[in-house]
Amino acid sequence: MQTRVLTGITTTGTPHLGNYVGAIRPAVAASRRADVDAFYFMADFHALIKSDDPARIARSRLEIAATWLAAGLDPQRVTFYRQSDIPEIPELTWFLTCVTGKGLLNRAHAYKAAVDKNVETGEDADAGVTAGLYMYPVLMAADILAFNANKVPVGRDQIQHIEMARDIAQRFNHIYGREFLVLPEALIEEQVATLPGLDGRKMSKSYDNTIPLFAGGQKHLRETIMRIVTDSRLPGEPKDPDSSAVFTIFQAFASEAETAAFRKALEDGIGWGEAKQLLFERIETDVAPMRERYEALIAKPAAIDEILREGARKARMISAPHIAELRHAIGMGSGAALSAPAAKAATKTDKMPRIASFRDDDGSFRFRLFSAEGEELLLSKSFADPKAAGVVQKRLKSLGAVAAALSVRAHGVALGIDGEEIASTPDYRDEPARDEAIARLREALDQLAAQD
Repeated sequence: MQTRVLTGITTTGTPHLGNYVGAIRPAVAASRRADVDAFYFMADFHALIKSDDPARIARSRLEIAATWLAAGLDPQRVTFYRQSDIPEIPELTWFLTCVTGKGLLNRAHAYKAAVDKNVETGEDADAGVTAGLYMYPVLMAADILAFNANKVPVGRDQIQHIEMARDIAQRFNHIYGREFLVLPEALIEEQVATLPGLDGRKMSKSYDNTIPLFAGGQKHLRETIMRIVTDSRLPGEPKDPDSSAVFTIFQAFASEAETAAFRKALEDGIGWGEAKQLLFERIETDVAPMRERYEALIAKPAAIDEILREGARKARMISAPHIAELRHAIGMGSGAALSAPAAKAATKTDKMPRIASFRDDDGSFRFRLFSAEGEELLLSKSFADPKAAGVVQKRLKSLGAVAAALSVRAHGVALGIDGEEIASTPDYRDEPARDEAIARLREALDQLAAQD
C-alpha cells in the first residue's frame, strides 16, 4: 500500500540551502520509494501573500521548478505541478473556510507574530495584515486535503499548520457525516529539519540570511558561506560545535564519519576561516552536479512549463473527482445526483446498488455495477475465469469510496484495484455530467461497503 506524500515551496525567491535540506532533498528521496505516492508543487498562490511583484513571482516559479528537477525529481514517477494550475484548490479553500472557526485562525503563528509586532510598535493590531495572511492555514489545508495526502514533510515551525489542517478536516467530516477527508500527519527529518542562516536564525528569505543553492554559481556560494557569523574564538581555541551554525550546516550534508571528524577539528581549535572552507568544499561536492543540470534546465522554460502542465493533468485526475464528491456532500450536486440523507439507515425494502454478472459472446466473464435507481455506473473488464471475476466483485463490494482509485479521463472514469484497472464508467457528454456521475459512483460504493 502506498503512502501519499505532499510538499511544496512558496515561489517568492531564489531556492536556498534551507529549502534543499528541509524540503527538496527529503522529497526527492521519498519519491524514489515504491511505497510512496509523491505529490510536489510550487505554492504560487501562497506567494501572493508575501509578494506583489509579478516579475519576482514569475522568475521564482521557473527557478524552483528547475531546482527540483535538477535535484533529481523525476516527473514520470511523481505528480509535479503548480498550485495555481489546480482549480479545485481555491474551491476547496472556500468549502473549508466555511467550517473553520475564527478562533483557530487567531492562534496561527504567522498571524500572531504580525499582531505582536504591531502592538510592540504602537500600531493598530491588524495594521498591514491581509486576509490572505490570516487565511493562510486554510489554503494550506486545501493544498493537502484536495489530494488526501497522508504525510506532509515540514519544518518544526510548520507543524502547527498540519495540526490545523487536521482540525479543519475533522470538523468537515463531522459536519457532513463521513470521513471525506484524510487527516494528514507531519513528517519531520529529525537530523536537520530547520537549517540556520548566516546569522544563526532559521534560514529564511524574510530574514535575508540565506545561502543560495545555485544562484551566482560556485564563487557566490563560497563568498556567502564565508559570511556565516561565528564567535570570536581564535585559531587554536576549542570551538563548541553544538552552538555553531557552521557545524549544523556541515552536518546536514555530511556522513556520520565526516561529521565526527569535523566536530573533532572544531573541538581541537581549527580556525573559523578554515572550517568555513571545509564547509564550502563539502557542500560543493553535492551541489556542483545539480548546478550543471539546473543551468541546462533554466535555459529551456517552455520545456519546464510542459512538465508542469502534464503534472497538473495528473493531479486533477485525483482532485477533480474528490471535489465533485465534496460538492455532492455539501448539497451542491445536480438534482439528478440527490439521494436520501446519508444518516438514513437502509432497510430490507430499500433499493441498493447491485452487481450483475454476465457472459460475453467470446465466452469471457464480465459484470456491471448498477445504482439503486438502475443506472449503469461501471462495466468491468473481461475475465477468462469466473472465479477471478468473483474475487474482484467481492473486493468491489467492500472497497468504499475513500479507498477507490479513480482515474479521470476526458469523458469518463476508470476504477483500479491494487494498481490494475478493473472497470470503467460509460462516457458522459461533458465534465459536469462526468463529475456528477463520479459522486453517484462513490455513493454506491459506500452503500455496498456498508451493506457488506
